[in-house]
Amino acid sequence: MEGAGMDGVRAGEFRRIYDPSESDRRWYINDHTVIRGADGRWHLFGITHPEPADPFDETEFAHATAEDLHGPWVRHPPVLRADLDRGETHLWAPFVVHDDGRYFMFYDGGGTDRTATGMGLAVSSDLFHWTRHPDGPVFRDGYDARDPMVLRVRGLWVMYYCATSTPAGGNHVVAYRTSPDLLNWSERRIAYADPATGTGAGNTESPFVFRHGGSWYLLIGPRPDYVGTEIFRSISPFHFDTSDRVGHIPAHAAEVITHDDALWITHAGWGQGGVALARLTFPD
Repeated sequence: MEGAGMDGVRAGEFRRIYDPSESDRRWYINDHTVIRGADGRWHLFGITHPEPADPFDETEFAHATAEDLHGPWVRHPPVLRADLDRGETHLWAPFVVHDDGRYFMFYDGGGTDRTATGMGLAVSSDLFHWTRHPDGPVFRDGYDARDPMVLRVRGLWVMYYCATSTPAGGNHVVAYRTSPDLLNWSERRIAYADPATGTGAGNTESPFVFRHGGSWYLLIGPRPDYVGTEIFRSISPFHFDTSDRVGHIPAHAAEVITHDDALWITHAGWGQGGVALARLTFPD
């Protein structure tokens, strides 16, 4: 599968790198994260569940490792399971960053009030053993606030996530919060607001922000279909507009990974057979 983006942003051929299925049962990976450990080994974490899709029964995070980004990947036991005693109703969309010798995993733990979803936090020193942080959830937001993505910008940590313009619903947005320490987060601001409105599933899911060639890029989807990620470009990491659209890639829950002096984009989701990878290229 190859995708040509508008204005020259392109994805090469997607090649499957990991299938979590067992010999007698098909499994999927949906929203996921990939990080390289201190020893050079790659780790993949993600939503997982047997096919067919059942998002509110997604209660554990898959874990796999590989010596090379392109595989082969080795399946490991799940690293977290939903903790009902903490009010978690599901586990969605992990994202992992490293800081000061520890790994921080942010995720949507749900809750009975979908206008006040808990943004959970677990920590690890080795990427295999995870403990929920006592300060989690680090904040609550809605509607179904989820799909966190964290990076360092101008001396602060920035978390992007999808939500709606008000916790009870409205325009689908990419919200963001800032933090000096990954524990204390500001009030939310809006990085992107879409004309589409609703409550739950929307078209600003899986936000991913990165810098390339002096510009900032935002990935969101599904747009307009399940296997569809749109790319927006801006001079600021804190403001993107519908007019900034510069590409469309046939991928779901896409993340961008830097490896071997190249940018790679992932693709996963319900019924997609695991996780696939393609080279991402830009116009000269």
